[in-house]
Amino acid sequence: MLAIGLMTGTSADGVDAAALWSDGHRIERLGPTLTIPYPAILRDACLAAMDQARSMPHDTVEAHFAPLATALAAANAEAALALIARLPTRPDLVGLHGQTILHRPDHRFTCQLADPQALADALDLPVIHRFRHADVAAGGQGAPLVPLFHQALLGPTPTACAILNLGGVANVTYLDPHTILAFDTGPGNALLDDWVHRHTGATHDAEGRIAASGQVHAPTLERLLAHPWFDAPPPKSLDRNAWSLGQLEGSSLADGAATLVAFTAHGVALARSHMPHPPAAWHVAGGGRHNPTLMQALAAALEAPVHPVEALGWDGDALEAQAFAFLAIRARLGLPLSLPSTTGVPRPMPGGCLTLPAQSFAQTPAQTPAQTPAQTPAQTPAQTPAQTPAQTPAQTPAQT
Repeated sequence: MLAIGLMTGTSADGVDAAALWSDGHRIERLGPTLTIPYPAILRDACLAAMDQARSMPHDTVEAHFAPLATALAAANAEAALALIARLPTRPDLVGLHGQTILHRPDHRFTCQLADPQALADALDLPVIHRFRHADVAAGGQGAPLVPLFHQALLGPTPTACAILNLGGVANVTYLDPHTILAFDTGPGNALLDDWVHRHTGATHDAEGRIAASGQVHAPTLERLLAHPWFDAPPPKSLDRNAWSLGQLEGSSLADGAATLVAFTAHGVALARSHMPHPPAAWHVAGGGRHNPTLMQALAAALEAPVHPVEALGWDGDALEAQAFAFLAIRARLGLPLSLPSTTGVPRPMPGGCLTLPAQSFAQTPAQTPAQTPAQTPAQTPAQTPAQTPAQTPAQTPAQT
């Protein structure tokens, strides 16, 4: 099956698109990839929505930001159409992650914005979306969801290794011959991006130059790392705005940046205490691997080899988009997207919701093993009565 994955991370910097062929178990072939940055006005709207959503009743979030979801669907459609033009054949389906606006698994709530019906109609293709909702509704963390893709891509590993994704939030997949374990390690790039944007208007610290020119403020770093979240056992996940920049008030631009780089690196280092064995190597994906100051801080904190995932022959900018193409195929086949050891969900959990183009209304969804008698076609396992968005007739559980 050929699928396109569309990923918009918590850094809110654009849409990553990737194609792959898979049977839901093996990665048969990787296809082309591309990234289309958000226009500044769309990025600003996403960041503002993330801030605003924190104080809103959860059951109002999706409806309130419906216009933003429409704009995000258009951005995803632009990326998907550009990628489809580079494929030898039409894809079978599209995996749409959407822009995470709020992630509160402790309240069994998560929200990723992008109108799936608008995207399905624009592409004339079936769209799998709401990847995280069934996991969260069942009591899981809803994140990370990429570990099964990492495992399929890496294949058997003779020793313990870690795949670290440095997006807005940092998350790790730990793999050894007998174990797959995953969890968020703490902030990734989000706090540093926000700090630099506040002081300079730039979207990020290009090549880590600002942080490299500063000094780590040890007392601030100690206060940041004293948060009890770091001691909590996995599985665990974070909202992008779980930490604020308030503790850096009074710091210079450079010293604040240096301290935040150290915070990310030491947060990752603390994650080792939750792993069965120390990883022999750390393979880094996500935008943070482009920051040499951060990569050097990681190597110092971890005291182990730290390499971009390109050392494995992977594309670190496309990895999560590829993952959601893979997960879309698994969702369509009714296969689990998450495991107890990756999100804390009680059992291996299928998920996702299928939306067809508007001209394909005639469909009778069959119940999957993840569905209970109380669930109906208008209310998938990913939706609870308190947070059921307006749903078109074309939206069904992912497996039909």
